[in-house]
Amino acid sequence: MPGPYFPAQRPTLYFIGVSTGSSSIMRVFPLWARHLGLDHAAIAGIDFPLHAPPERYREAVSFIKRDPLSRGALVTTHKIDLFEACRDLFDGIDPHAQLTAEASCISKSGTSLVAHAKDPISAGLTLDGFLPPDHFARTSAEVFVIGAGGAATAISWHLMRRSRGGNAPRRVLISDRSPERLAAIRDFHRKVETDAAVDYIDASAQGTNDGVLGQLSPGALVVNATGLGKDAPGSPLTDAARFPERGIIWELNYRGNLVFLDQARRQQAARGLQVEDGWTYFIHGWTQVIAEVFGVTIPTDGPQFEAIALIAAEAGSASKSA
Repeated sequence: MPGPYFPAQRPTLYFIGVSTGSSSIMRVFPLWARHLGLDHAAIAGIDFPLHAPPERYREAVSFIKRDPLSRGALVTTHKIDLFEACRDLFDGIDPHAQLTAEASCISKSGTSLVAHAKDPISAGLTLDGFLPPDHFARTSAEVFVIGAGGAATAISWHLMRRSRGGNAPRRVLISDRSPERLAAIRDFHRKVETDAAVDYIDASAQGTNDGVLGQLSPGALVVNATGLGKDAPGSPLTDAARFPERGIIWELNYRGNLVFLDQARRQQAARGLQVEDGWTYFIHGWTQVIAEVFGVTIPTDGPQFEAIALIAAEAGSASKSA
């Protein structure tokens, strides 16, 4: 794929991305399906280049909508572009998708096609799993999110909401090479009830992100939300960049040539860094979508979630570096 599209022969979940065949989900999903009692379910990849023409997205979404056994999709990389291109094709849009103007999940309820944004949920579960208790309340540390796409929208929304009380960052910095993406996330933040100060940084000049990094306080959370390392080669930082002391560094990806992750690990001991990759985010992201599309209950913690995570680890460990 993409197109021509052929009718699914059994209940099928599609994975709309850039290089879906390299993802661990292709070997993990059949094992999860068996574990969850979805023995007849299948997964199929649909690959598009970055910022594909709108008609390509519409063709794929229209096929899923009309094909009886095509149950839905997980969307990565194309979440914003696909939503913009296909908004009129959806019969329902969940509140998170309305708020973030993106679709990371497509499900069907009868003949109705529904767009969901699951990143605010899966990103929040992942963040709350690895951040130390009351981290921002204790440290007053900043958050620096590199990249202003859908993941950055979800992460910033989860962290900066006033409802987090004193455990919200007082300052959030967002950088991107695209003025349009920065304008879009600025518009989104106007809808968020927050007391955080937000800086929007044009990172089109090489070294800009290095400069921001060098000004962060100890304990800052730094996130690579650019897709560089997986969807495109490289890192948003140069090798001269210095991470903040005792910083918490999160690479959203778990596979590919993860230069950003390698840069952080080289400084981990000297700078006292906590370094996280995207593996747990991968698990939460997929299980949230599978639960929605197939109408099953999947826990987000505890022994049952640990069993699901173990299945993924055993099946996918060989491809985490692929």
